[in-house]
Amino acid sequence: MTQAVDTRHRWALAGWLAPFLCALAVLPLMIQPGAAQEATVPAAGFPIGETLQLGAPQTGLLTIHSERLYAESAFGQRVTQELDAEGAVLTAENRKIEAELRAEELDLTERRSSMDPEAFRALADAFDKKVQETRRNQDQKLRGINQMGEDARRDFFTASLPVLQQIMLEAGAGAILEHASVFLSADAADVTDLAIARVNEVLGDGRDSQAEADSE
Repeated sequence: MTQAVDTRHRWALAGWLAPFLCALAVLPLMIQPGAAQEATVPAAGFPIGETLQLGAPQTGLLTIHSERLYAESAFGQRVTQELDAEGAVLTAENRKIEAELRAEELDLTERRSSMDPEAFRALADAFDKKVQETRRNQDQKLRGINQMGEDARRDFFTASLPVLQQIMLEAGAGAILEHASVFLSADAADVTDLAIARVNEVLGDGRDSQAEADSE
């Protein structure tokens, strides 16, 4: 019964993240003359054309480490801590349940020789049913924790999209590509650190937005 929380939600980015990166790649085709100001992020206060302390590199192609963007952001670190805490609780619960079931199994085994075979079979079947039901319940809790991680990651990248679009506009870039998929690029084209700083300023650790969503 011992289970550990599946931490793949921290690292699995390909799949559903691909449309997110594609959206950045086609953004310049969607922006019409005069619409650049509408694409800014009011909450962040990063107007186009002004000198910024953390300015975007002027280049036609940007790269980003999307996993590091999430993992090193205040939002991602907060979610990771919460999932680790939930996982620790579930692991402790599973160990307690496992010990109880083992004790019950041992007791049933010791009573077997002194019981009527039919009576023992009924108890054994009931015990087996209990074990299977317990396993399903604990597996469901595990899936719930993993789903929390996947949902949080999806929400993070959805909320980060306008920030990255703003960086693209400032750089005059045509796309932001996943760094790992680029064979050769200049270091100046990587905007991961800039994106982390910008996203942290806009989203923080995400507690406020989560509280608003829970209250709705």
